[in-house]
Amino acid sequence: MHFSVIRRVTGLFLGLFSATMLPPVLVSFIYEEHNAQPFIIAFVAIFAAGLLLWLSARRARGDLRTRDGFLIASLFWISLGLAGAIPFYLSSMPDLSLTDAIFESISGLTTTGATVISGLDNLPKSILFYRQQLQWLGGMGIIVLAVAILPMLGIGGMQLYKAETPGPMKDSKLTPRITETAKALWVIYFSLTITCALAYWFGGMSVFDAISHSFSTVSIGGFSTHDASFAFFDSSLLNYICVGFMFIAGINFALHYKACHSFKLTSYTGNSEFKTYVYIISTHFLVILLAFIALSNTHFGILDSFEHTLFQVVSFATTSGFTSANYVAWPSFIPVLLIFMSFYGGSAGSTAGGMKVIRVLIVFKQLGKELMHLIHPHADMPIKLDHHVVPRPIIQAVWGFFAAYILSFGVLMILMMATGLDQVTAFSAVAATLNNLGPGLGEISNNYANVSDYTKWVASFSMLLGRLEIFTLLVLFTPIFWRD
Repeated sequence: MHFSVIRRVTGLFLGLFSATMLPPVLVSFIYEEHNAQPFIIAFVAIFAAGLLLWLSARRARGDLRTRDGFLIASLFWISLGLAGAIPFYLSSMPDLSLTDAIFESISGLTTTGATVISGLDNLPKSILFYRQQLQWLGGMGIIVLAVAILPMLGIGGMQLYKAETPGPMKDSKLTPRITETAKALWVIYFSLTITCALAYWFGGMSVFDAISHSFSTVSIGGFSTHDASFAFFDSSLLNYICVGFMFIAGINFALHYKACHSFKLTSYTGNSEFKTYVYIISTHFLVILLAFIALSNTHFGILDSFEHTLFQVVSFATTSGFTSANYVAWPSFIPVLLIFMSFYGGSAGSTAGGMKVIRVLIVFKQLGKELMHLIHPHADMPIKLDHHVVPRPIIQAVWGFFAAYILSFGVLMILMMATGLDQVTAFSAVAATLNNLGPGLGEISNNYANVSDYTKWVASFSMLLGRLEIFTLLVLFTPIFWRD
């Protein structure tokens, strides 16, 4: 393990992250809030910590190995969660405890969207902007950003990229050089954010709300500047704009890249994961819409039912967590089915959480293969995606992830219930945090303010576990990882 190189890279990353404290300072001055001090203190503290780490190992040289990448990714996300909590803790509005500040910071960076804050409409604009900015940085992954703009990482870039990028096929690159791949991803991400902000602005949002919600929409984060989320705007146009961009952000960004370069929609329509992604959303939408119309006694008409069902289905399927209606009060099984949709998540290589559609697709193809083997025991039936055979190591990795996911979910749910949560609340809390969804059921249907500090620490760990796709974090707890 190259600890000196790890310190140097981590120091550089913290120095980079400290610069994110400056935009909220500008927002504070623009709106004349006099709330810049928490961000200035955070900037100085984080930059100083990064500088000290870098100075302690500035002459360290060596190639980063895969183990080093896992350790850097895990340490960096943990340290980011702690560092990002400083402005929340120091600000008088909201008045948060240390636990709550760390919870809010980790929730933002992991794009979970779970919150302990109420009264968002009355908070300083600088704090609101900071929450949205955290999600935007965490959406594509600040490590991918660092690989894109810090060429001094050079040879070790691929190890960091593999440790942080979601999905089972981590060795695939859009371009021959990993720095160019990271830059390409960020160009697409940035372009989508600008387009989304302009669409919201033309749709009737203020400039501040348009920019803020574009951050959390494209990152599939779910934070809003209002307690009522998208229901605050009471606009069908804005709801449909949000649905469109949530859907786009849930698609593999590699497909966006290929479509932009080839100018052909076949980049999407010929992709097995994309077709499955559309199929999952479409079928669940039809089931929930029909159930809602048949069972609901609300005032919603057909068009309103269509709009709000589509919004909630796309939001939960992509693990965005935005809401346009009080889904908890919807009849029968609908709220639970919405929570279950977050288990699929979006596509690999997107900003969505969950297990990822490609893993679900491979699992079901493997299930079909095993059923066929019962009838034709000697048949050779390889699993194919897009007319290519899926390598056996990928299939084994998917099943390993699935097993780790189920085990982690069970342990986390037991830990949640040990704090006194009922089964429904505990189940939805783990689903909402491990899938980086945000909203839940029961005691956490509004926010997480009323649960215990112990529950919030378990939830924070669950959010990190989901954002780093379980293995990157769990591998640190294995003895073999620390052996030379």
